[in-house]
Amino acid sequence: MSKFAIINGHLLTITQGEIKDGTILIEDGKIKAIGNYITIPEEYVKIDAAGCIVTPGLIDTHSHLGLMGDPSVWATGETNERTGPLQARIRGIESFNPRDPAIKEVVTGGVTTVYTGPGSSNIVGGTGFAAKLRPALDAFDMIIPGSEGMKMALGENPKRNYQNKDRGPGTRMGNAAVLRNFLVRVQTYMGKIEQAVKDKKPLPDRDMDLEPMIPVLEGKMKARIHAHRADDMLFAIRISEEFGMKYVIEHATEGYLIAEKLGAKKVETTVGPLLMGHSKQELWEVSLKNPGILAQNGVKVSIQMDTAAGTKYLRMHTGIAVREGMCRQEAFKAITINAAEILGLDCCIGSLEVGKDADIAIFDGDPLCNLTNCLYTFIDGKIVYCHPKVKCGCGCDCNC
Repeated sequence: MSKFAIINGHLLTITQGEIKDGTILIEDGKIKAIGNYITIPEEYVKIDAAGCIVTPGLIDTHSHLGLMGDPSVWATGETNERTGPLQARIRGIESFNPRDPAIKEVVTGGVTTVYTGPGSSNIVGGTGFAAKLRPALDAFDMIIPGSEGMKMALGENPKRNYQNKDRGPGTRMGNAAVLRNFLVRVQTYMGKIEQAVKDKKPLPDRDMDLEPMIPVLEGKMKARIHAHRADDMLFAIRISEEFGMKYVIEHATEGYLIAEKLGAKKVETTVGPLLMGHSKQELWEVSLKNPGILAQNGVKVSIQMDTAAGTKYLRMHTGIAVREGMCRQEAFKAITINAAEILGLDCCIGSLEVGKDADIAIFDGDPLCNLTNCLYTFIDGKIVYCHPKVKCGCGCDCNC
């Protein structure tokens, strides 16, 4: 495995401040050393980052990369199974295309990890997962074990998809009733398993409609709850507390209206995409100030793109959040360490620290500015992209 030394860069470590004219040593896919005045062994390939800003690889906490398809047409679209509103048995990994052309586009923006999976057509939509965007033919060579979450959705999407079908639901109260009834069924199933174990009797027949929900009700897997309107977010909190679920609120579009309540509950959010239009009623009050207001009120904010190839613009959307009042430091955290913490992966990604994965992006200017280019993207210590104006000649996977 190649050894690299990134030298003379302005390093944004995220968790340990900024280092000017700093050096990062990369070996065996990890950050071996970081700081000033570091001795560089001869065998290291030097990459001069003078005049550049170096960040951890960026993280999108809510994407449909690899499932939405690029181009997104019937043959490639894999985001929603619309055969019923309860789809806990669905696993996004089994639709993920590791050769999706969008993946090569996304790494050009310095994005190295995404959380991807099913969409929001169903009240329970199945499991998603975090993936490293390294070249692979097998999806399981990209997935990060232990990062799975269970997709759920409130509001207009499931209501719209099922209101004209016999099975329903067709209202918000219908959504709530279907979800609560399902969670009670899961609890009952868990109780039967527990009693069988206690009595040393045969376990009940496996039920793959219910079994995937067990880790959610045991608090071992987060519920990823799609909610735009403030009332939907408040219901998401209530239902999660009622059944002891750990949860993330996705989109949180009207979060700024209830920011104090969300902050008091220490809610985790994936906010965005910031430039969505008024395509449905629950998006009428979208605000570009939302991420900043949430962060100011103690909400853990990550910024998401909710797309495929467009995920490469994650840093630019984050720049818009700064323009609209979000603290610059909090904005960088929203696409690095906050995102990693929400995914439960902050032990290995999200900041520039010794021992963490060498997922790194090098920019020729302010990463949050739309005039800036990403020059290099590293994943696990390998260069997976370099800008056409860079001639690194290192034999990397970026076809430079």
